[in-house]
Amino acid sequence: MGRWRSASFLLNRTASIFKSRPSLHPKLLLLPPPPPPQTFGPSFFTLRRFTAIPSRVSVYSAELDSGSHDFDLDYELEANEDEETAKIPVKAYFLSTSINLKSMQAENLSDVIPPSSRSSNYIALRYCDFPSEISALRGKENVSHCRYMVVFQYGSAVLFNIEDHEVENYLHIIRRHASGLLPEMRRDDYAIKEKPLLDEDMRGGPDYLILKTLDTDSIRIIGSVLGQSIALDYFVSQVDGMVQEFAGINRALEKTGTFTMDRTKLLKLVGKANSNLADVILKVGLFERSEIAWRDAKYAQIYEYLREEYEVAQRFGNLDFKLKFVEHNIHFLQEAIQNRRSDLLEWCIIFLLILENVISVYEIVRDSGGASL
Repeated sequence: MGRWRSASFLLNRTASIFKSRPSLHPKLLLLPPPPPPQTFGPSFFTLRRFTAIPSRVSVYSAELDSGSHDFDLDYELEANEDEETAKIPVKAYFLSTSINLKSMQAENLSDVIPPSSRSSNYIALRYCDFPSEISALRGKENVSHCRYMVVFQYGSAVLFNIEDHEVENYLHIIRRHASGLLPEMRRDDYAIKEKPLLDEDMRGGPDYLILKTLDTDSIRIIGSVLGQSIALDYFVSQVDGMVQEFAGINRALEKTGTFTMDRTKLLKLVGKANSNLADVILKVGLFERSEIAWRDAKYAQIYEYLREEYEVAQRFGNLDFKLKFVEHNIHFLQEAIQNRRSDLLEWCIIFLLILENVISVYEIVRDSGGASL
């Protein structure tokens, strides 16, 4: 009732204003008071009807704000999901020119993973924090809880989920079966992220690879490409050294018109160039198709992506071009050395002819002197 008293007070005040201002329409003075609102039940229902619309708008606005906030949060989480996912470190090493896989497998037989292909130029080893009996009871083993090592016969080793302070212990296992250890070991780093909710089987990132499922075949595929890449890097450096050596010879030849290389050293360079090319093609198997990738498309996708990421084909093309440069210089120097030897033989023949003529003249002079006496 207090509300209607306030309304009557407002109407009476309005009427007094109209009385003081006759220009206003007189019928406004006779307006009846507004009818009371229709109520259903107690008075608090009326109050709720009066405030229903503002309340609904305010709740809806809050819901919109909350939904917008959740959407932004989800977007941020999705955008930073790759950064928050733990990376599995991958380290590739090239430490020798040959590794005896048979002796290494015999010494580490309990850690060797049974092969899934007929390839015999590598072995894969697994080191877990729990015994094999517990692993068998668990069923499917979580790869990220184990450490893996893929060792190749041509001298490469790829380590998975092994921290820097643990690397030397695992490399010591390899060195016991390696021959032709390099004075300076070559290294390359990579990383893997495992994301089970990934829509596709794999997705590439900057210096890492996102996989829906990381299994032992994925480790073999990744290890094969990284092992070939680090080995190719070593052979490229060897060929670069030969290119620099021939570049120095060519500069000296340009200045003096001659060179000092002997035939033995040149033949050594020929053998070194040919052996490097043969090792890249035959031992490293740079152009041999992976049997695992051949069987399953998802492994083929990983294989092709990594070969493209590391530019394996392009780097071999550069290596082949440098080897052709070395071959061209070798042929040129061989011809020059051959010509030099031919010239030397010609001068020897001339010297012998001269010596023979001198002896003949001497004998003639001697015989003529004796006859005159």
